Amino acid sequence: MSARTPGGTTGCAPDQALVGETPVSQRLYRVSRRDLPLHCPLDGQSLWNAHPRVFLPIEETGRVRCPYCSAEYILVD
Repeated sequence: MSARTPGGTTGCAPDQALVGETPVSQRLYRVSRRDLPLHCPLDGQSLWNAHPRVFLPIEETGRVRCPYCSAEYILVD
């Protein structure tokens, strides 16, 4: 069993991470057309325990949800 560090992360190797931990730090993201093509996880997010990169079709409706982590994206312009 691994212990949590003061920062809230586990002290275990990536393949032993706790179920439910995700690199997505928030659940709602506002994106602009300059962020297209949109993909999740976004650039700059921790990737060692992320789901595979998936491109999300936000252009038609202006709103989309990631099928892996349920993060929601809204196109603001």
